[in-house]
Amino acid sequence: MTDTKILLAQIGAPHGIKGEVRVKPFGEPDMLDQYGKLETRDGKKFKIKRMRPQKNMMVVKFEGVNTREEAEALNRVELYIDRAKLPELEDEDEFYIEDLIGMDVLNESGETIGTVLTVSNFGAGDMIEVKPTNSSSTHYLPFTKEVVPEIDFENGSLTVIPPIEVSERDEAPSTS
Repeated sequence: MTDTKILLAQIGAPHGIKGEVRVKPFGEPDMLDQYGKLETRDGKKFKIKRMRPQKNMMVVKFEGVNTREEAEALNRVELYIDRAKLPELEDEDEFYIEDLIGMDVLNESGETIGTVLTVSNFGAGDMIEVKPTNSSSTHYLPFTKEVVPEIDFENGSLTVIPPIEVSERDEAPSTS
């Protein structure tokens, strides 16, 4: 295991006037307070005083955040923990999304066609951002079993089968 920082949650809008904030967890919501202090990329630390669920978010009271204005200043702040604090995974089909970043992207023939830059969720499911080896632009592919049928952690690669819509668009003749 490395000393990598893992994105655990993102602070959202204030909740009320006493310094509480909405927090979007990127894992098990009720585990946010199980890792000790959470920290920003630049090292600022936050200790959870209390929290409660609210729909798909958590309402969190951090120590030292006591007013709505202080809470507003935290909007969009990302919270990380050290990778070493995460539990070991027991199931061979389980992994942390962070482990995909930097992997080689292979086509069905086993040829390297790019690298995984990020894994994002814009509300309709996880998407992997791929930087092709022969281009400076990037594109997103759905992170589903159909599109990504194989992940090889030992060799640091994953195989992709682009959806038909993407494949057909890429192969369409140019009209210029």
